[in-house]
Amino acid sequence: MDSTRVTEHPTSFEHSQTGTGPADAHGALLHTSVSSGASALPQQSRAGGSEHSQYLSAEPGAHRPRPAPEGIPAQPDAATRTAEATATEAMAVEPTTTEAMTTETVTAEAEPAEGASSEAGTGTDAGASPGTGDGGTPGGGASARTDTETPRAGAPGGQGRRSRRGLPPGGKERRTGRGLPPGRPAPMRRDGDRLRFVGAATRRIARGMDLDEIVMGLCRATVPTFSDAILVYLREPLPVGDERPTGPLVLRLRRTDRIPVERGADGVYVPSPVPEQPAALSTVTSELREVQPGSALGEVLRGVRPVFTDTAASRAALTELLGKGSRLTLPDGRRTILAPLRGRRRVIGAALFLRRPERHAFEPDDLLVAAQLATHSALGIDKAVLYGREAYIADELQRTMLPETLPHPTGVRLASRYLPAAETARVGGDWYDAIPLPGSRVALVVGDVMGHSMTSAAIMGQLRTTAQTLAGLDLPPQEVLHHLDEQAQRLGTDRMATCLYAVYDPVNHRITIANAGHPPPVLLHLGGRAEVLQVPAGAPIGVGGVDFEAVELDAPAGATLFLYTDGLVESRLRDVWTGIEQLRERLQATARLTGPDHPPPLEALCDEVLDMLGPGDRDDDIALLAARFDGIAPSDVVCWSLDPEDAAPGQARRLARRTLERWDLPELTDSVELLVSEVVTNAVRYASRPITLRLLRTDVLRCEVGDDVPQLPRMRQARVTDEEGRGLYLVNKMARRWGATRLSTGKVVWFEMNRS
Repeated sequence: MDSTRVTEHPTSFEHSQTGTGPADAHGALLHTSVSSGASALPQQSRAGGSEHSQYLSAEPGAHRPRPAPEGIPAQPDAATRTAEATATEAMAVEPTTTEAMTTETVTAEAEPAEGASSEAGTGTDAGASPGTGDGGTPGGGASARTDTETPRAGAPGGQGRRSRRGLPPGGKERRTGRGLPPGRPAPMRRDGDRLRFVGAATRRIARGMDLDEIVMGLCRATVPTFSDAILVYLREPLPVGDERPTGPLVLRLRRTDRIPVERGADGVYVPSPVPEQPAALSTVTSELREVQPGSALGEVLRGVRPVFTDTAASRAALTELLGKGSRLTLPDGRRTILAPLRGRRRVIGAALFLRRPERHAFEPDDLLVAAQLATHSALGIDKAVLYGREAYIADELQRTMLPETLPHPTGVRLASRYLPAAETARVGGDWYDAIPLPGSRVALVVGDVMGHSMTSAAIMGQLRTTAQTLAGLDLPPQEVLHHLDEQAQRLGTDRMATCLYAVYDPVNHRITIANAGHPPPVLLHLGGRAEVLQVPAGAPIGVGGVDFEAVELDAPAGATLFLYTDGLVESRLRDVWTGIEQLRERLQATARLTGPDHPPPLEALCDEVLDMLGPGDRDDDIALLAARFDGIAPSDVVCWSLDPEDAAPGQARRLARRTLERWDLPELTDSVELLVSEVVTNAVRYASRPITLRLLRTDVLRCEVGDDVPQLPRMRQARVTDEEGRGLYLVNKMARRWGATRLSTGKVVWFEMNRS
């Protein structure tokens, strides 16, 4: 009865093997069934030194060994492997259990088929380490492959030899002749084992996006498959990109990992020996270590290549890294590897791989494994640092473009929300703003620039700055949009944006709104009714040559106005008007919960609005600005018109005194009379039209004096001999706050006094 042997051959991505199907595109192993007595598989030849060459047919009986890849030791010949296979039984390794990850591997060893070439036996050895999943840890997601042979011809009962879990017959390890401790991974027998481990480990490391994920991936990939413990040191601070560190090289212990427990022969978990491997590596090593120029550690890091710590120089470097007072007991022999971590430009850290004394020591080929792990980890750390810097810049840019805090104008309460389209793209063109205006008014602005890039954010910042400047001139809303349109055209022909600009007057309880292609606002009344305000849509900013129209609407006390961008109401699953209707219904449903006489809390109402989005990724940025109109009662406002004559200051003092007595504020009478007289006197000196005087009583007492002169007053230090120039100096010393605002018809000088 012919026996069948399962063999594996590394195949090239660019060339397929003669007589077989195409090789796996990712360099996977090609599984081929070879019958007894059949000719050997064709040998791979390197014609002309090409790395990828065609397979050439071998002559019968001829053996043409394949050259070993550079940097990987050549495999033993067929005679050696055959003698080794017949002298020992097949061995299966009990997998290591670590932190809820287990795997079981069943291996089988077969007799070489008669007449088959030695090249056909390059599959996984029976003594290979347990199958590693993605990341190199046992059970990490890839199932262990089991090769089961057909019964050998002439075997008693037709049963072939097969080894299952546990130690091989005799309880001896094949290479050293010693027994394997329970729960210990077997050493890697073949270069194929190392290649598979490196491939899985580097994939796990490459999955990390930030610094902690990459370092954790390195630790989890190496413990326990490659080492029993690992210590990862990184430079403090880590250099970003091409920047040149100015200070000395300081290494900080970033992360440690180890096998926490061992499994006894009876399967019971017992604590690990404390003298050999302490429970917390970070408690027995120095967290910070400065590398002195020319020191042993500095020379090892300059060499870049991993080294064993069995020589005097490397032992001194290890002592310097851990610190002379370290209580960490290191095993003897080649059971410690020190691997520098070098990024694109410079050394950024070091990794220390440790094995316990009862485990097989590292082999020279393990230095290549450590080098690959260190290289991939260092490059990943470099990219993670760059990504973190880019994310930081994006966050800072977005924060500086949006208002850090909202003002607290009289007669209105404000709340806002901003959500980026995605965590990986945190900048966008959506913005909102609230700008105090003269006369206790406030401008409410929300806009959306096309796109979600840095360019969109930069354009948004310029438009927001322009809107603030135009608001300071107290221009009507339609004029503000007209000037924004001109500014967008100066920035570029393809700079498109939508914007809604509203001005709320708490004294008159009115709001004036102008729209430039933006979704209409929603007004939630005190009784719970929500309505979409009928505002002319207008053309987007940047079109040019379009007239904008403003409408004036009632803003009753207790009502809440919602200004938002289209990301709140539009998505791939719904159009804009469907989303607006859902927003209106959501506001009405929420308002019913608090009753008709009490509006919902403003902050909670904003959160409730955002909940309508549901889980999942957002299609666009979201900016939300909510304004609760409290207004100012008519009984708390008085206004007069005074002729610009010499008697105006005295008349202003008498009017202010009577008003304060009626408002029961006698303690402010003297101070307010003095300051009102000084401000009105300055207005009379230059005004040619009647002067306005207005007092408002809210949480503070506010006085406003307006005239038709656009020049703003400037406080100066009067000399001893001067008879004037001290009015604003007194206002600055006695008032809580004061200021002057230029209007289209002149200016307003105002000051505020604390009521208590």
